[in-house]
Amino acid sequence: MQRVYASFASGVLLLGLVHTLSTPRALTPQALWFASGGLTMLLTGALNLLNRAYGAAAPGLRRTCIGTNVVMTAFAALSGVVGGATAPQLVVVVGLFAGTTALGLTRHALHPTVPPSVFERKGA
Repeated sequence: MQRVYASFASGVLLLGLVHTLSTPRALTPQALWFASGGLTMLLTGALNLLNRAYGAAAPGLRRTCIGTNVVMTAFAALSGVVGGATAPQLVVVVGLFAGTTALGLTRHALHPTVPPSVFERKGA
């Protein structure tokens, strides 16, 4: 489950990267708004990777990630319907966000222990 969760989170990251790189080059309010959508997807993907690694030990991170995923799934679905996305586009985008939501809710997708910090001294 951890690898599946990592794959979905990486998919969200990739989608955000493609979206951000597809931003029109002219500096307009519309271009900035478009870029902000891609940056939001990048941050959502990164948050899911953090949740996968540390969510078992950090309940606040886990709750924040779940809330973010629910909002992003709903927003992606609404944006797709209002924006006239095709059925395959909706399936891919909403599927990625819904998948990260479902996987973020399961404890089996999280690492059971937190790796030791690089800042911890051995024998201290």
